[in-house]
Amino acid sequence: MTTQTQLATEVPAVPTAAAPEAPAPRRGVRPIPMTRLVGVELRKMFDTRAGFWLMASVGIVSVLATAAVIIWAPDEAITQDTFSSAIGMPLSVVLPIIAILSVTSEYSQRTGLTTYTLVPWRGRVMSAKVVSTLLVGVAAMFLALAVGAVGNVVGSAITGLDATWDITLTQFGNIVLANVLGMLMGFMLGVLFRSSAGAIVGYFVYSLVLPVAFGTLAAFQEWFRDLQPWVDVNFAVTRLFDQTMTAEYWQQLGVSTLVWLWIPLAIGLRAILRAEVK
Repeated sequence: MTTQTQLATEVPAVPTAAAPEAPAPRRGVRPIPMTRLVGVELRKMFDTRAGFWLMASVGIVSVLATAAVIIWAPDEAITQDTFSSAIGMPLSVVLPIIAILSVTSEYSQRTGLTTYTLVPWRGRVMSAKVVSTLLVGVAAMFLALAVGAVGNVVGSAITGLDATWDITLTQFGNIVLANVLGMLMGFMLGVLFRSSAGAIVGYFVYSLVLPVAFGTLAAFQEWFRDLQPWVDVNFAVTRLFDQTMTAEYWQQLGVSTLVWLWIPLAIGLRAILRAEVK
């Protein structure tokens, strides 16, 4: 009995397995909401001095164009359509440049490394840029409509004629669509070139040189005359301003924008998603 007691005393106790420690609770990281990304992109458009004055130029050119119509237009031309046309011409140049700079500023000002580090998936950043660009474009068109309406009232009061409201809701929607397509064209050029100078030059080639070239070719080559609406995107978009859109016109607009806008935009977005940011 004594020997057994001594052996039991001398045999070391088998260590019990320690209970596994519970894993530390992981903090859930929520993705940045799209509304915040859109807000940041909108703020970028106003933060710099150049961006502020470019955005302010939307209101400035609207007021100047309205004043020009009141001063120089004949009395019978004081209509809402005249004011909208006068304001729309400079806006068709300013708005695409705003869209271009919303993309190229990330590369010209070298903020892309910060932006794409904070939001690693670049597709969300580009989506926020598109949404903010469209919001600016639509807001600019409503501002232009309001300024033109005030000019119409003031001009009618000066001439002593009744105010003429000759723009329907459908016509205004077509005008907004035309300017949105123009902004998307500028956005596409910014995505393709990723350089402010190159994209702006490309836009003026697209908006000034190509229409003249296509128009000249259609004037002298009969075979191209019927083909022009299908390949000349400026020709197809211009119909949104001054003609009632038919089913064929909508088809021509869809085909021409597919060739000149959507396919190049897809190519440029693919390059942005895959290219190294420097």
